[in-house]
This record gives sequence, C-alpha cells and structure tokens, in this order.
Amino acid sequence: MGDLSPLFDPDAVAVIGATDRDGSVGRAITENLQDEFDGAVVPVNPSREEVLGLPCVQSLEAGPPVDLAVVVVPPDAAVDAVRDAGRAGVENVVVITAGFGETGSEGANRERRLRELAAEYELSLVGPNSLGIMSTPAGLNATFGPEIAREGSISLMSQSGAFITAVLDWASEQDVGFRHVVSLGNKAVLDESDFVRAWGSDPETDVVIGYLESIVDGESFLEATREVTTDTPVVIVKAGRTAAGAKAASSHTGAIAGSERAYRAGLAQAGVIRAESVQELFDAARALSGLTPPDSDGVAVVTNAGGPGVLTTDAVGDADLSIARFTDETSAALEASMPAEANTHNPIDVIGDATVERFETALDLALADPNVGSAVVVSAPTAVLAYEDLAAAIVDCQRRHGKPIVTSLMGGSRTGAADRVLREAGIPNYFDPARAVGGLDALSTFGRTRKRTLDEPTRFDVDEERAREILNRATERSGTQLGVESMDLLEAYGIPTPPGSVVTGPDEALAVASELGEEVVMKLVSPDISHKSDIGGVAVGVALEDVPDTYETLLTRARNYQPDATVLGVQVQEQLDLDDSTETIVGVNRDPQFGPLLVFGLGGIFVEVLDDTAVRVAPIGRDEAASMVEEIRANPLLRGARGREPADIDAIVETIQRLSQLVTTFPAILELDVNPLVAGPDGVQAIDLRVTVDTEKL
Repeated sequence: MGDLSPLFDPDAVAVIGATDRDGSVGRAITENLQDEFDGAVVPVNPSREEVLGLPCVQSLEAGPPVDLAVVVVPPDAAVDAVRDAGRAGVENVVVITAGFGETGSEGANRERRLRELAAEYELSLVGPNSLGIMSTPAGLNATFGPEIAREGSISLMSQSGAFITAVLDWASEQDVGFRHVVSLGNKAVLDESDFVRAWGSDPETDVVIGYLESIVDGESFLEATREVTTDTPVVIVKAGRTAAGAKAASSHTGAIAGSERAYRAGLAQAGVIRAESVQELFDAARALSGLTPPDSDGVAVVTNAGGPGVLTTDAVGDADLSIARFTDETSAALEASMPAEANTHNPIDVIGDATVERFETALDLALADPNVGSAVVVSAPTAVLAYEDLAAAIVDCQRRHGKPIVTSLMGGSRTGAADRVLREAGIPNYFDPARAVGGLDALSTFGRTRKRTLDEPTRFDVDEERAREILNRATERSGTQLGVESMDLLEAYGIPTPPGSVVTGPDEALAVASELGEEVVMKLVSPDISHKSDIGGVAVGVALEDVPDTYETLLTRARNYQPDATVLGVQVQEQLDLDDSTETIVGVNRDPQFGPLLVFGLGGIFVEVLDDTAVRVAPIGRDEAASMVEEIRANPLLRGARGREPADIDAIVETIQRLSQLVTTFPAILELDVNPLVAGPDGVQAIDLRVTVDTEKL
C-alpha cells in the first residue's frame, strides 16, 4: 500500500448516505465533520437537496472533487458506492457500513467485491464495519463517535469501534491526546501492518498503539514492526487469546506452540511492547510519548513514604529493571544532606516531613550518579509539601540531568495542578507506584529495542534437492504423515542422526543390528501411530539374539492398537550412550498468521508435562537460536549441572538454525518434531522424527 498521509489530511470529504434524520449515522458523521474540519464537506444523497445546511449532490461524479469518501449506505449500495468512488477518481474510502464478512457467506462475498474494487481502482480503503477515522491536526472526525480526540502525538488503531469511543472519553478526562485514530473494522484492504508503516514514517507520531483481536498477515506485520521499532515504539493489546491452535495440532510441537505463544514470540522478536490490559497500554504510551529512553536499567527511587517505597522497589524487581547501586560518593553526599532518620541507600526515604528542597536535593544527587539511568519519585501528601512546587522541582531536575523520571504523586484533588506541570514537561504521573514503574519499564524496553542489531539468518550449505526428493517420495508412499523412515531429510540439512535403517522383516532386522553393535534401539514405523512410546512401540537396549522376536512383538502391538494402521516396518538404530547427554526437543509448527514457529526445550516423552520450551518465529539467526537455549529453565542442565559434562551448546544452536532454514525453504512442512534431539559433550544426534506435510504445496 502506498502513502496513506492523504487519508488523514484531505481537502474535501464526501459523506455517501448523508442525512439530517435524527439518530442516524449519516447525520452524526456529517455533523462531526462540520465541527472542526476546515475543508469542504460534500453530502451525497439522491433523495436530498440539502443536508444540515450543506448543498447535497446526487452522486460523487455529479459533485466537486473530493479526496476522501465516507460510505454509510446499506451493504449492497455500499459496494456500488465504492465502485462509484473509484470511477470518480477518489483515492481514499472509509466504509462505515456493516453487513460484510462478519455476517456470513453473502456478506463475505460483498467484502470480496470490495477488495476487488480497491485493487482495480488502487483505493486506500478502511473497513468495512468501521467506526471511521480521525486526524486531530486536520480537525477531521470522520466517525460517528461523540467527539474528536484531543490533539497529541499518539496514533491509535483498534479492531473495536466501541473501544475507541470509550478510550477517547476516558482520555479526554486524563488530558491524553492523539494524532490519528483508525477503527480497522473488518480490514478488507488496509490492516494493522499498513498503519504501523504509515505512522512509523510520520515524524509527528511519537508512539503507535493498538487494540487487536487478530492479525491478518503475521509475517507482514512482523516485518513492518521490526522496521518501525528501530525508531518509533509500538504497543499492542492483543485480545482473544485461545488454546484452539494448540488443541488442533497433533504433534508435541503443535501442542506447545499454540496461537497465544505465537503472538507472544512474534511480537517480542519484532520489538513490539505487549500490554496485558488497557491500563498498561496507556501507562506505556504516556511514558513513551514524553520521555527519552534511559541509557541503563538502573533505577533510583526517591520517596517520603516507606510503604509506597517498598511497593515501588518490588515493582522494579518484577520488571526488566534494577535498583541502582549508588557510588560511594553519592552515598556520602546523601548522608551529609539528609536527616539522620532518612534512608540514604536506594530506595531513598526522605521521610514524611520532607520539604520540596529535600526531595530535590535527593533526586539531584541520585540522577548525578553514573549507575542511575532513570528515577521514580513517589510521594504521599503531607501538610509541609506542595505538590505543584514538587512537580516544578522534578521538571527542573530532569532538565538538568537529561534522564527520564516518572512519578507517583499519590492523592486525589491535590494532584491536579502538579499533573499539569508534569504533563507539560512530558513526565507522566500515576496514582499507583507499580504503574509508574510499568511505564518506565516500557520506556526501557523500547530503548533496548532501538539499540538491537537485527539478527540475519545463517544460510547453510545443504542438499535442498535431496530434501525435496525425500519429501516427495515419502508422501507418495505414506501420505501426509512421515516418521523415522524419512530421517535422511535431516541429514540432507546437516543434522546428525545415528546409524540405522528401516527394515521389513525379522531377518533383515538382525542383519542390520549385527552391523550396529551388541545392543540396538528398535522403533515401529507407522504414519498412523503418532506417539509410539504410548503403545510400547519402542524397544531400547535390544540384544542381538532378541532382535527377531522384538520385531514381531512391535508389529503385533501395532495391530492390536490400530488394526487398520499402515505399518512400513521397524527402524533398527544404533544404541547411544546417554549417560552424559540430555534429551531435548527441536520442532516446528506452522501458525496460520505467523508462519513457521520454532520450539526448543527439554524433550522426551514428558515434553508437554514439563512445559519447558522457548518459541520463536522462523527464520532466525544465531543470536535468537542461542537465546532459545538460554531461555529454558533446564539450561543449567545443558551447561553441566552437578558435575556433568556440559552439552555442546554450539551444536544445539546450529541445529535450531538448520531446522529454521529447512522449514522456511519448504512451506509444505506443517509440523515437525525432532524428539529427542540428544545433546551431549560431543555434539547432538536426532533420534526420532515426525513430520506433517501439505502435499499440495510440494
């Protein structure tokens, strides 16, 4: 999608379906446009000569040129109106009308027609089923909400129109301002990725925030936000969390990497700040829109109240921040300037009788400390303290030191004047100290995001054609489910596997086993039986003389468990020495929004019970792969706990990257489990494999 700035800064707006009928959407939008918009407002209604004192035109082609058309007529007529807009040369359209994809197959067909018309006429189209759009610099309120937002530097998109009206009403009382506001509606054409890109390149938008229930194209959204968050923060509330994706998956990986984990992993990789509530969304937005990120995570706390000071310290500990350790010089200066009863360590308690001067002295000394990146000022009201004067002193301190400060000047009516002083300087004030720390945490997170180096995926020298042949051959033989009979797929991508073969008879099994050692592992090979261990389909430590009987036993168990199951034979595999090794899992589940999700964690048959895994959206580079290994709780086990030799971490990291390359190259791979991937001091070995393939994509 091209430049969207004309959408928010039109010279003339047509309302298709404008009317003066009380209580109608057409009237509400026309009135809202008349309130503050300096451009021309053109009502379009063949049944009226005039609407609210404005001359009405019969059609877009019969009226003056417009830059934006707002459509409020019934669904079928709305499709015709969009076509007419395209023919009239209008480039921007907002479809308020409902009755499209949200209503069933007939509505979905109408919505498809909107997409076709938008493509044909190159329209920037918002909606349908939208509240509309706002732009405060242009005085543009093309919505049927009650009033335009206050002017500010936050741009807001929402999948819920009701969310917008409620937020704007609250924001008006809180004096929170917005630059642009978009109700996304059904996202038939323009979606969240388009607005992230548009606002990310807008120098007047300090922060992009959004309420989303779904993301149309996860890969596009991650690409857009990864780019934008190098300069502009993006904060999202994602509603509609569900485990449906995990329930629908058949593999270990699918059960682990459900829809919610996909969102969490993808948004974090792209540098998006995830808010868990509307309150968190705006707490973060207020800090991000007014403050510069700190240079370090060390926080100084200055308070006149012990209890709130403890709450603040706890909140810092819960966040990705730390209580700064003062230098000896700072500690000595604080001791010399504070009363004997004061606590001069961090958090600094200037005690209840503190004046503005004492607060300012403590804050000055703390901010001058090189170990301090930011500060939280927490105060309870007292008779000797004027909040407005304290606010002015805090502003002066921030200007002198250039380090971000957030405040929690607790109270009700006493805080009004102080709020205004702080707000003008871009310093957010929160009633709850924990919320103040939350805002500071978001600011610090964005600071780290801006400094990050984008991790480019490594391209390994692999045998792609061999992998393609294996996938094609295997699916021709056994359908969509592949198992250990396709271990060569891993070898084609440089992932080590133990020696072994799939055999179809007891004598062949003995012949293969004789070449592998005194004891072997034997596994049932069946695309129809997912978890072979559950039915006794895996035998470990099988002596050579027992190989033929074990072969027959495994086949009997398969027939008893599922008589109609396809059995391809038995895999005979070298028995590995696992004494110094750890069973891990590396897998992939292809998410409908974000594409391939990589999973790494502690493996074996209890992988879902232990739930010790890390998830990322592929493709990934070495840094992300290494962070997956570091992230799991069992990492000390891999590093060599209780005298064990450490596993070859580099080999694990490389295997994750190679698997990332495999599933990125082959979109036909829907799910893949390497479980276990045995990690030992001398490298890794992929012991078992399960793959689900979409044969139509091969």
